[in-house]
Amino acid sequence: MKLLEFRQIESILPQLDLMPLVEAGFVAYSSKQAVVPPVGELTFEDPPGDVHIKYGYLIGDDYFVIKIASGFYQNPALGLPSGNGIMLLHSQKTGQLLSIMLDQGLLTRVRTAVAGAIAAKHCAPAVVKRIGIVGTGTQARLQLQYLRHVTECCEVAVFGRTPAARAQYQQEIRGAGYSVQIADTTAELAATCNLIVTTTPATAPLLHWRDIQPGTHITAVGSDTPQKQELESAILANADLVVADSISQCLERGEISHAIRQQAIVPDTLVELGDIVAGRRQGRTNDRQITVVDLTGVAVQDIQITKAVYEAMNLEES
Repeated sequence: MKLLEFRQIESILPQLDLMPLVEAGFVAYSSKQAVVPPVGELTFEDPPGDVHIKYGYLIGDDYFVIKIASGFYQNPALGLPSGNGIMLLHSQKTGQLLSIMLDQGLLTRVRTAVAGAIAAKHCAPAVVKRIGIVGTGTQARLQLQYLRHVTECCEVAVFGRTPAARAQYQQEIRGAGYSVQIADTTAELAATCNLIVTTTPATAPLLHWRDIQPGTHITAVGSDTPQKQELESAILANADLVVADSISQCLERGEISHAIRQQAIVPDTLVELGDIVAGRRQGRTNDRQITVVDLTGVAVQDIQITKAVYEAMNLEES
């Protein structure tokens, strides 16, 4: 059994080509070639936080994975990261525990950013004029990092809760080669951005339909529980294409669940991301469409990234 510490995991990730692996995971999921039970969840109010247990396996694969990941959103005030977690990799043939990965939530954060890039690859307009980032945390940084794989756009607008957080984000992202404009409101951000990524744990809508421009793509990342919501449901009601990472999961959590409860959309209109990746369904077909991808986080992403780290570590040691 291999015990992998955070630094080991962090050092191996740059060597991995994760996008095709996670795309393959989505395809397997939408092709009914994955077993993914419903998400296990704990939610906390004081202080606010949540813990997700996600697990599953690909049929015919060598492994199964159990992931525990937490988010406690007041942690930064204590000098602690808001996210944490652990990955447990087992043999699908014997049940043997092969690896404990003390990743502190890193693999969850990275696989989420990779999924954001996949969403943009298939649904963003061909020419991205400016990228809008709602949020200023770790995921807001990682989304930009992985979007570099699918767009050359270096123009960014950012909206965050406080002027200090926005200014710090602007400084850091400029250092990575971007031109960054601070938006005082999400309406200001939406006015100039045709690719928007939302990355917050908000429980009330931050983006509104009245502000969305024709041709905009939105990747909604932050809303991964039944309580969280970043998009006004009217956005989904008026979008030309609404995509779920997992339709069954999004019926219960995320932006889609809110829109369905409010009868703004119906399940029959939804498309699953893995079907678009596989070519069974179409993503964006023209640059006037408004598209939304709701990423609630599916266990196949955890399976694929955990396998990749484990196999790369074995190769390195051989």
